[in-house]
Order: sequence, then C-alpha cells, then structure tokens
Amino acid sequence: MVLNDALRRELRQKAAQLINQQHAMAASVPTPPAASLFTEADAASFRRHLASSQRILALCGAGLSVASGLPTFRGAGGLWRDHDATQLATPEAFQASPSLVWQFYSFRRHMALQARPNPGHYALAKLCEKKDFLTITQNVDGLSQRAQHPRERLELLHGSLFDIKCTSFDCDYAERDNLKDPIVPALDIAKDPLDPTKDLDISQVSSPLQAVARSELPRCPRCGTGLLRPGVVWFGESLPMDTIARVDEWMSRPEKIDLLLVIGT
Repeated sequence: MVLNDALRRELRQKAAQLINQQHAMAASVPTPPAASLFTEADAASFRRHLASSQRILALCGAGLSVASGLPTFRGAGGLWRDHDATQLATPEAFQASPSLVWQFYSFRRHMALQARPNPGHYALAKLCEKKDFLTITQNVDGLSQRAQHPRERLELLHGSLFDIKCTSFDCDYAERDNLKDPIVPALDIAKDPLDPTKDLDISQVSSPLQAVARSELPRCPRCGTGLLRPGVVWFGESLPMDTIARVDEWMSRPEKIDLLLVIGT
C-alpha cells in the first residue's frame, strides 16, 4: 500500500522530531571509548541474526563510501570552496549559476569515478544473491552499482551523479549511467602546476576555478536548447515517487522484515 501525502508528511515530521531528540541526547552523553562500541560478542550476535534472517532491509548513507576515500556530502565544515554545499544543491542555485553548480557536480563525478567500491559495497551485493534483500541508499556515487549490486534490489533515494536530465519544461530527455569524465570538455579539472600528474583540488578555495560559459555546459541532445542537470534530488525537491512506491510495496508484503541494517547514516 502506498502512503498518502498527508500520512507521509506526518511520518517525516515525527522522524525529524525523533532525530532532533537523538541528537540532543547524544550531545549530553559522553561517548564511550571506541574499543567498547563493538565487541566480539556483538559480532557473533550479528552473524547469528544475519544467518537466521530471510527478509532484510538495508538503509545506507555517505559513511558507506568513506572507506572508498569519498568525503561525506557536506565535507569538512560543510563547505565546497567557500560555498555551503547544501546551498549549491538546489534548483535556485542552478538557475542562478549553472556553471558553478556543474563544476561542483563535475568534481564529485570525477572523485566518485576515481574511487573503488569497498568491501561493504561488495558484501551488500553478495547478500542480495542469498536473501530477500532490499537496499535503500542515499548515496549518489554509483559505487554500489559498480560493485554489481543487483539493480532490482537497489533503490536510489537521492538519484545518481551519473544520471542526467533536461531542464527544459517541455522536454523529458533523461540518460542513465553517463560515465563520461569530464561530461563536457569545459568541465575538465585542471592539473596541479606543481605536479602535473595530479588534479587540482578545486574544492579548496585556494585552487583557481576556471570560468565556464553557459554555452559550454552540457546541453540536451534532444531539444537542443535546455541545459542538462545532474539526476540527483536537490534540496527542496520531492523524493522520486516511483522509488517510494516500490519501497512501500516491498515493505507492505505479508512476510515480516527480520533485520534492518543502518549503514553509514
């Protein structure tokens, strides 16, 4: 059964309240030493539960890909250069400065393509072969797909850096898994003048950022006029309803969910 909009809003409000309460509690409770967080007994208990579970739901966040060398979305201090990363990931930012937003996302695409899936990605993909398993990921980096995670058991809640779509109102062009790097020549990342074998880290304000004209940005091959944009969910946009519907359908089946894995979020 698909949740109606009113119920979905209520659930999101309650979830936000719970998260705020958890953050407040976490801030007031001293963190125990790292060595005590996960013991051998915990690991043994987890393995038993995993082996006995038939239906498993995994919810993944940015922490899953940190082991692959990718920073979390907000990065150090929440900044990309001197911009709040969350402010770049909006329709308003793209409308105001599509060049800057594309440079931000082109850099993220480049970093993701340089990274490799880690054992966590491969373990989830392997579990899908043996269990009634569904992974819901907030990650847009494509590492789960590159770890051969079955697509029919992977729901991309926030889209993908490698999906692109036209911004023109009357054009529905969309493309999946565009791995071209750079996506257009003007978005190529310059080399470090001190070490030509390395790319400049343009996420740092100390690195020069070349100007890119609007005419040099990715353009729709179908209508020829609309700019292409990354196929990710920006702040202020709704989550993809087809994805929500598939998750609702899986969770509403009569068989109970035996285990929920929350990974990196």
